[in-house]
Amino acid sequence: MSDVKDLSFEEAIKELETVVGQLERGDVALDDSIALYERGAALKARCETKLKEAEEKVAKITLGEGGTPQGTAQLDD
Repeated sequence: MSDVKDLSFEEAIKELETVVGQLERGDVALDDSIALYERGAALKARCETKLKEAEEKVAKITLGEGGTPQGTAQLDD
């Protein structure tokens, strides 16, 4: 199992989906369920971090007179 902090968003979300599926089936021993839940929480946090990073990089297009694009500005918080 790779370290969560090294996963891309896509890798983390795919693994998170797998973890959720295993927990929903309910056929995992209690100790394993706890470990899966903890891994899922770490994966969720990783996905949120990666989404926040992407959001911070997004720029909105600014429009000039007549609605023509003039440039970009930082995304508002």
